[in-house]
Amino acid sequence: MPLPPFKSSTPLSMGVELELQLVSLSDYDLTASSPDLLHLLGRKPFPGNVTPEITESMIEINSDVQHQHDALLAQLELVRDTLVQAGERLNIGICGGGTHPFQKWTERRIYAKPRFKQVSALYGYLAKQFTIFGQHVHIGCASGDDALYLLHALSRYVPHFIALSSSSPFVQANDTLFNSARLNSVFAFPMSGRAPFLLDWASFERDYFAKMEHTGVINSMKDFYWDIRPKPEYGTIELRVCDTPLTVARAAALASYLQALCAYLLERRSPAPQEDDYLVYNYNRFQACRFGLDGTLVHPQTYESLSLREDILTTLRKMAPYGAALGGTAGLEHLVAVTHEGSDAHFLRQQFARSGSAEGMVAAAIQRFRSG
Repeated sequence: MPLPPFKSSTPLSMGVELELQLVSLSDYDLTASSPDLLHLLGRKPFPGNVTPEITESMIEINSDVQHQHDALLAQLELVRDTLVQAGERLNIGICGGGTHPFQKWTERRIYAKPRFKQVSALYGYLAKQFTIFGQHVHIGCASGDDALYLLHALSRYVPHFIALSSSSPFVQANDTLFNSARLNSVFAFPMSGRAPFLLDWASFERDYFAKMEHTGVINSMKDFYWDIRPKPEYGTIELRVCDTPLTVARAAALASYLQALCAYLLERRSPAPQEDDYLVYNYNRFQACRFGLDGTLVHPQTYESLSLREDILTTLRKMAPYGAALGGTAGLEHLVAVTHEGSDAHFLRQQFARSGSAEGMVAAAIQRFRSG
């Protein structure tokens, strides 16, 4: 289908999507409960939006359009409480985390929705292996040109969001030694990775999207699994690299950080993005996935080697006035604490060591989601 016109939206407005795990409280494995949960939630007003995901052991929640951290957090907390109450009625636990630590993808069931069936038919076993859980953050843009500018200017900061959100150290009952193993599953899809380097919307629509559609490889923007992609029907860019955090507080904080960064970048005080910025992109992304906050990145323009943790702290300090102007100070302070205390991946490894079992680790994740 043709690319829809880019819908102008309120600049720096934000919205959050969270993919969540549905867990049996008897064995702490994933359970195919989304049809029952969605039916129960559909019987009364829901504070936001809740939808199925590709397999029946997961759901996605969406916030409304928000402008400030506190309002976003308040809605996410209300959504969380509603989900927890519904889960109690069905004897299921709900939690974050980018991967479930010991589920078997062969046991997953594709949700009965035409698009999910089409994806399953095209990608085979990869569709069931896509039972992974991410946070997506939307930021409003005044134009398609602004959206593409932000998309590429943000590439420098993608490792920050991977490291700060990392919560997927275990896969198939093994510690992967990665902090975000989830993204390795995303990389298997042919339309994943980075977007093409185009900075004006007319060129993107004419010289890229129209040609890709003509090949028959894609039909809509949904077919691109890029780390950041434009969403013209919403008038946003969508950051897609974050694991789902274990708390909604961290989810709101990550959204506030992205909002502040976009405010800073739109002032265009930093050097304009260049194609060469992507020379070190995959290396920096790998460092964040593998080592998290302890990773090292290469600055895309100076080629200087930087501590990822220190680069995040330096950037958070620089973003402080932007966060204050946007009402996001509490969110940025939350992330400063993360750099000192450790990510959710660190927490999960601690819980595994403490409990001595993967089931104990999942139980701790469920409790952390409930209590924040």
